[in-house]
Amino acid sequence: MKTPRNTFRSISRSTRYSCVLVGLMAIFLIVAGFYHKQGLSRFIARAAYPLTIAFVVLGHILLTDLGSNLIVATFVPVLFGAVAITLLENFFPYRLQWRPVSRDILTDMTYMLLVQSVLPKILGFSVAIFILDSLHALPKSILEVWPHHWSLFAQLVLMFLASEFLRYWVHRLSHSWNPLWRFHAVHHSPRKIYWMNVGRFHPLEKSLQFIFDTLPFLILGVSESVVALYFVFYATNGFFQHSNISVQLGIFNYVVSGPELHRWHHSKIAKESNRNFGNNLIIWDLIFGTWFLPKGQAVTELGLINPDYPDTFTSQLKAPFIKGLDKRGLEETS
Repeated sequence: MKTPRNTFRSISRSTRYSCVLVGLMAIFLIVAGFYHKQGLSRFIARAAYPLTIAFVVLGHILLTDLGSNLIVATFVPVLFGAVAITLLENFFPYRLQWRPVSRDILTDMTYMLLVQSVLPKILGFSVAIFILDSLHALPKSILEVWPHHWSLFAQLVLMFLASEFLRYWVHRLSHSWNPLWRFHAVHHSPRKIYWMNVGRFHPLEKSLQFIFDTLPFLILGVSESVVALYFVFYATNGFFQHSNISVQLGIFNYVVSGPELHRWHHSKIAKESNRNFGNNLIIWDLIFGTWFLPKGQAVTELGLINPDYPDTFTSQLKAPFIKGLDKRGLEETS
């Protein structure tokens, strides 16, 4: 794959040191918030998201610029982001009753390991074996569509806009077409939201997502440095999106799909949950009229109509194949 014209090494020494200082400042402010919760809780509500995102992105840039292995430079900042979000959930929870119990953690750790870590590697290997080797049969003009000569930042923006557009419509269809909804219902099954259940997706739905938000860019040969930075933001924003942290994103609610918006998407009430479909960005919801954040209100109940929907990993693998399981209880209350 081709390398973007402007790589991380083009960043000046003063800029790199500034990044380090910003990262250290973020850590200091978060730690200070832990010890002075009352005094800084309002500040943390507004600053936790941008500071955490900035820290992991800048950490990735610095590690890459220092010559670290790309895998290390990608996953170490994401791991630090997960730790920071876990601590923020503990000290600044949005709702105490949303704190997970051991049963929740076990289920979601299984999803994280098998569906979010192992499955993508299997899918990527399958693509390399069965698809990429056949690309030489495609017209050269198709393979050169991607603007490799653009700057890293410009390519990253293009990748986000394109992948989010595809995921927006897949997500929206998953709420309106019952065969897809039965699989997507697994993701909506939790009755509490915390960062780890961002990974609760049925393996077949995860494979569908891979087709739309990863496969096109593998075929087009998007460079590893672009994909890595995309993943750093994608993962950390996803953790934050599902987090049980008391935040106020303000103007960011018109750019990213953050926790304030995504909580409404997990509402038990269909007219509320059929909104805010954006995976990372909320731009397509604004354009297509599905953005939803009622002023001065808070989401009530989360989850599915059926209060007895399965909640273990193995039982949820089978759940989509049981017709109407997600809606049981609807007839009883109507």
